[in-house]
Amino acid sequence: MRLKVHYVVEPPYLWSSIAEMARTQHLDLLQTLANGFKYIEEKSFASTFQGLFSEINLHSEKLGKKPADRNERLCKIIQKIAEGIAQFSTNTDILGDAYEYLIGQFAAGSGKKAGEFYTPQQISSILSAIVTLDSQEPATGKKKKLTQVLDFACGSGSLLLNVRKQLRDAGGTIGKIYGQEKNITTYNLARMNMLLHGVKDTEFEIHHGDSLLNEWDILNEMNPAKKMEFDAVVANPPFSYRWEPNDALGEDFRFKSYGLAPKSAADFAFLLHGFHFLSDSGVMAIILPHGVLFRGGAEARIRTKLLKDGHIDTVIGLPANLFFSTGIPVCILVLKRCKKPDDVLFINASEHFEKGKRQNQLLPENIEKIVSTYQYRREEKRYSRRVLMEEIEKNDYNLNISRYISTAKAEVEIDIKAVNTELVDLENKIVEVTSKHNKFLKELGLPPLPTETMK
Repeated sequence: MRLKVHYVVEPPYLWSSIAEMARTQHLDLLQTLANGFKYIEEKSFASTFQGLFSEINLHSEKLGKKPADRNERLCKIIQKIAEGIAQFSTNTDILGDAYEYLIGQFAAGSGKKAGEFYTPQQISSILSAIVTLDSQEPATGKKKKLTQVLDFACGSGSLLLNVRKQLRDAGGTIGKIYGQEKNITTYNLARMNMLLHGVKDTEFEIHHGDSLLNEWDILNEMNPAKKMEFDAVVANPPFSYRWEPNDALGEDFRFKSYGLAPKSAADFAFLLHGFHFLSDSGVMAIILPHGVLFRGGAEARIRTKLLKDGHIDTVIGLPANLFFSTGIPVCILVLKRCKKPDDVLFINASEHFEKGKRQNQLLPENIEKIVSTYQYRREEKRYSRRVLMEEIEKNDYNLNISRYISTAKAEVEIDIKAVNTELVDLENKIVEVTSKHNKFLKELGLPPLPTETMK
């Protein structure tokens, strides 16, 4: 079984066994679940998944005051679930999609907290499409292989899974996917998401830790020859996150050449963390607030160096209110270590969306337009433009999209002569209609209206 599906679950802990125990109101259900969770964490897989179910509290008084009460309540819950999924397919892709759907629904009802674990699928699709295209010649299409992919703020892992799916759907292969997540609950969500999507335990590694502090041993290698490098880096880090930069971080290999992001906004700290591990032939796509494009101080210095070194490839402005957690408009920055064009592609997609009650939506055609514009580096009036570095330099390395793409609509030119002719015609018509109207009033024995009234 391990050779075939990479895991083993003993018969007592299979869903069919658990559902039967719930149906018969078995008194040992509570203990069997606890044993099953422990077995899966420690023995099901070749590698261990310690703490995978650590957020599930089978002893919570919310289930009941006494063990017997909790057991009874769980029997009812599991019976209801069993009834609901009786006709449900056990196909791995469908199970994974169902889990992804439930995470999305949970995010929709979680308000601002949703930003901690969920990237909307529409935005995830854009980032995934970009990083799976050939880095030097995107117009040639998808890469055949990605050896390693990193999301250093992976949340529930949906962005990593989207990259994997897009490449596989195009006939490509992916080596191993790596994710890091600070929140313990979300970290467990991500690991479960991988397993339910049929990703083998040898094909992914999710680490619990703080990316800004680089709490992951495999990314802390000081020897450049042994440094971990990734063909694709994707991320949707917390927007304008407050952090605590210090002297030690100032000497950190990720930030030393660029300087530290300000305490009030760690946006560039996240960007530099991911960029440090990008391979020479890799592509990085990161979602950030618009402020990173124009804010001054330390952020301006970091932005300027990235531009001078030729690392910022594309700036994509997205519509407002796409996220569950915030209504602010965001942008996607595409970075490369080695890029061919001596320009930056600006895409203003902020006006191309479908308005929704709670969130705005990017339609498939909106997504396709963004991706194809990036892929073929197309220019289109009021939508996209390739800007040479000389112009960006003249703008003090400010990347505010409105500086390079005008969205103002030209005012309609007014023909004064035609307007005057129309006014004269209206005046004549008023006199004519007033005269006709007064004839009717006279026949009715009523006084005529003054000409001024009609005017």
